[in-house]
Formats: sequence, C-alpha cells, structure tokens
Amino acid sequence: MQEQKTPSKITVLGAGAWGTAMAIALARRHDVLLWGRNPAQMAETEAARENLHYLPGHPLPADLKLGADFDAALAHVVEAYPEQAPLLVLACPVAGLRPLLEQLKGRAVPNVVWLCKGFEAGTGLLPHQVKDEVLGQAVPGAALSGPSFAQEVARGLPCALTVASTSEALRERVVAAAHGDNLRVYSCDDMVGVEVGGAVKNVMAIATGAADGLGLGLNARAALITRGLAEITRLGVHLGAQPATFMGLAGMGDLILTCTGDLSRNRRVGLALAQGKQLDTIVAELGHVAEGVPCAKSVRMLAQRLGVDMPITNAVAAVLFDGESAAEMTQQLLARDPRDELA
Repeated sequence: MQEQKTPSKITVLGAGAWGTAMAIALARRHDVLLWGRNPAQMAETEAARENLHYLPGHPLPADLKLGADFDAALAHVVEAYPEQAPLLVLACPVAGLRPLLEQLKGRAVPNVVWLCKGFEAGTGLLPHQVKDEVLGQAVPGAALSGPSFAQEVARGLPCALTVASTSEALRERVVAAAHGDNLRVYSCDDMVGVEVGGAVKNVMAIATGAADGLGLGLNARAALITRGLAEITRLGVHLGAQPATFMGLAGMGDLILTCTGDLSRNRRVGLALAQGKQLDTIVAELGHVAEGVPCAKSVRMLAQRLGVDMPITNAVAAVLFDGESAAEMTQQLLARDPRDELA
C-alpha cells in the first residue's frame, strides 16, 4: 500500500489524550477536525492551541480544526463523501462508544473507525459488536489498535498499529490515510483477535504493575506477561479469533508495552494497588480512564460464562472488586497446580 498523497477529510470524535494525539498525527497530512463534547474545554484548547487537561505539552498543528458542534463535526466528513475518502474516527472510552454511535444513528455515516479497547460493561460485547447493534453491518467499521502511548504519538515518535476490519476497502482507506511519517499501519481482517488483544492486555498490565510494586522481580514480570498472553489467546480463540493475531502488534506488542511502559495507566493502577491504595483513590489520582478496571469485571464474567480458564484476570478482579490485596492475588497465582504450558 502506497502512502496517500491527497489529503483526506477526517473527523476525530473525542478530545481525550488518545483522540488528541491521533488528531495531531493525522493533521500533519490531512484536513482534520477534532470534536469534544465539552464546549468550555474545547474553547480552552483552542485558545491555548494545546489540550491542557488531557495532553499538556503537545502543541496542536496550526491547521487542526477544533469544535464542540456535533453536527458541524459530522458534516466535515459527510459532505466530502463519496467524492473523497473521509474517515470518522471515534476516540471515546468503551463506555462512551454506544452513546456516541447512537448520536450517529440515522445519519449519513461513511464509516467508523474506533480507537477504544475493552468489552462493554453489562453486555460483554466487543466494540465491533456494539457498532453492529447500533448502526448495523451496512456501515463499514474498523478497529485501530496496537502498542501506542498518546504522548509519543503526539511527539511524532515511531509507532506501529494494526487496523482490523472485514471491509478490505476500509482497511485500505485507513492505511492510506494514517500510514506515513513515523506511523506505520498494518492491516488484518481478524477484528475479534485485535479487539480481544487490545482489551485484555490492560488487565494483565494491572497484574504486572502490582507484581512490580510488590518487588517480585523481573522473573515474575516475564512470567506474568507470558502467561497473560496465553490467557488472552485462550479467550480470543474461544471467541473465534485467529491465534496468529496474538503474536502481532495488537497482541504481544500491545501487551509488552502496557505491562512495562511507565506511561501505562493500567500499570500505574497495579503499582498503586501494591501500595494498598483504594480503587476510588487510584482512579481519582489518575484523572484519566484506565480501561483495565472495568474490563477486568467484564472479562471475568465472560470467561466464567464461557468456561474459559483465566486465572490472572480472576486474581486482578478479586483485588479490584472483592477486597483482596495484591499480595493475596500473588499467592493465588503461585498456589495454582502445575499444568502443561501449551494446554
């Protein structure tokens, strides 16, 4: 796939850290509008030309448009279709995906590309399943995922992502638009694998952060990451994913980054749990969404319903929601009976 030469119209719905970072990266070569639901925050961001609340220290490109008018943000891409190949990027947490899709329902939507990672609370649905429920399968959808910290993408540091969609045309459109400069974008049709990998790695990062916070050493960290990958793969394959997907960027790549990188919110949750802090305090101090927290509850419920063995997820959920300590979580995992590694 050759890098796209002609600028495309792109709207990013969601002005959090990741949405802002992607808007910055895409605005270097495209006509991009970044929408946020909070008019006061967007006015502040416009005045400072910097997202002071979610991504401070990263100036916005001069050509990046900002707005809090939803209709205008949607018109930015809808009016360009089909003469151009616009993209509508949804940069909300999983909890906000359905409400955002509901706002798009009944409108002329060319496509949707989501950046969120997780299972929807209550339903246990993956993002593409939520999209299908709200907008139907006639609207092409894609998941853009992989090892990526917003701060580094905003700085223009090298990053590689995977776009997953059953629509080959949409995959090609995303690659053409996003691939370039220091951003590489690979593609695949395994939406389940890419989404499961992106979701459950956050739970594993909480476990790894807790182990590191308890001073259990690098051996323990390596064991958790490796067994975490086995756990993610087990669930993904049960849901219909391709095993090879979990050896790629959206699987192993994202898992390693989130478990070891100091910018990882989910890892920081684990570190704080090891200090004995309460979950409410941890979440308040973060000031950002840590998707691994709600995901742990959803994945535990899903795994129990499907009969999939997920001991690390169960241990993390027990600490987050059942009052167990990080030390007790560790003892649970160490006390498990031996088993065939590949079983």
